Amino acid sequence: MARRPLVFVSGLTLGDYLLWNWSLNGNHDVIALVAGLTLPPLAVVLLWLLALSLAQLLAHAARRPARRTGRARSRARRRSPPLTATNAAAEPAAAETSSSAPSRKLAA
Repeated sequence: MARRPLVFVSGLTLGDYLLWNWSLNGNHDVIALVAGLTLPPLAVVLLWLLALSLAQLLAHAARRPARRTGRARSRARRRSPPLTATNAAAEPAAAETSSSAPSRKLAA
């Protein structure tokens, strides 16, 4: 979910609250009435968008794999060395020379 609607609605809610507060203190009855009537729906939408953003953040954190610590990562590297092109080419040759029985090659 994009954060643009959350920022927009929070700005509208804050602006409406400030307008409502100013109009109450300045005896602007009509503006206070309009701002007061629009403030609750804006606050509900803001709370809904905050809840959606929080749920999305929690879901993203749950999907992310746990990071290994440096020590566990180095142990994993020592146990199984990565298979590179030179290691892959050397393994069949080492297996052929180390076997005691002669290998038979089959023709297709």
